[in-house]
Amino acid sequence: MSFRKAYTFDDIALVPQFNNIPSRTEPSLDSWLTKNRKMQIPLVCSNMDTVIGEDLADLLIDQGSVPIFHRFTTFEIQMSWVKKYQERMFISCGILKIDETRALLDAGAAGVCIDVAHGHSDRMFHFIEALKKTHPNKDVIAGNVCTPMAYHDLVNAGADAVKVGVGPGAACTTRMVTGFGVPQFSAIYECAKIAEKLRVPLIADGGIRNSRDLILALAAGASSVMLGKMFAMTLESVATKRPSEKDPTLMEAKYRGQASIDFQIDFYGAMKDKTVAEGVDFWGPVSGSAIDLIAQLMGGLRSGMTFGGARSIKELQRKAEFVEVSSNYLQESRPRPGG
Repeated sequence: MSFRKAYTFDDIALVPQFNNIPSRTEPSLDSWLTKNRKMQIPLVCSNMDTVIGEDLADLLIDQGSVPIFHRFTTFEIQMSWVKKYQERMFISCGILKIDETRALLDAGAAGVCIDVAHGHSDRMFHFIEALKKTHPNKDVIAGNVCTPMAYHDLVNAGADAVKVGVGPGAACTTRMVTGFGVPQFSAIYECAKIAEKLRVPLIADGGIRNSRDLILALAAGASSVMLGKMFAMTLESVATKRPSEKDPTLMEAKYRGQASIDFQIDFYGAMKDKTVAEGVDFWGPVSGSAIDLIAQLMGGLRSGMTFGGARSIKELQRKAEFVEVSSNYLQESRPRPGG
């Protein structure tokens, strides 16, 4: 038995660095989604069924991101997405239907995101290897994992990007149900040490609540961050919307984890045999347009990069100096009207 310290975003702060950047508009926000594909912003929308749809995909493409469509619908609908977006989009899959995945790639999708709750498995390795054997020029994003060894093994199997995050999502209860999972800042930071050597992008998936968390994730070594709840609460998401029970003039949206009871009954007709839910569903206030969300997050990132003396995300990572903080740090950091 061994113990080591691990940190959430709330446990860490960045130390300001010397800045010679005259304007916050100067830093470049370009980053890599996979080792073969670049984005104009380091932001990815979660491939969940209450988040991504065509309206949000159009907006993401316009803003310089790459939409990754979810797999929880019919093959025919997935094919229609591929035919509309072609090389501008990724599909998603599990590790069972490789023939359907190959057909969607053949139809023109740029790549595939293979999603498994615990991605560090021999079945995942075999699936990646089999897919890369027939489609070597299609990008594979694989996940989710939270350890350097798991990241390394997925890259060795052929992954072109790896999603890091087990349990930090707003609708995820995996850690509470199973006891497993590494705090998200440490998971990113530790996996990024290997990512730097292997030069395969790391996607930080889960736990991002604001631009502060996003900047910490990127500074720790992520090439991009994936947002679920924050995008689900936008007007353009496919989440079910309704008037707020507290104020009918406002809207609220329904967000759910793919391991929630609500999702499994909706999608499968019942809970899977011998499983328990590892996610929840809930309603939250609609925040506004996804354009405003992206602008807010990227504006915060630009400010953060000037505090880090960085003209690029790579420079932000190279210069990053972290300190451990207590809960008093966050209390001190918040506005305190009236004293």
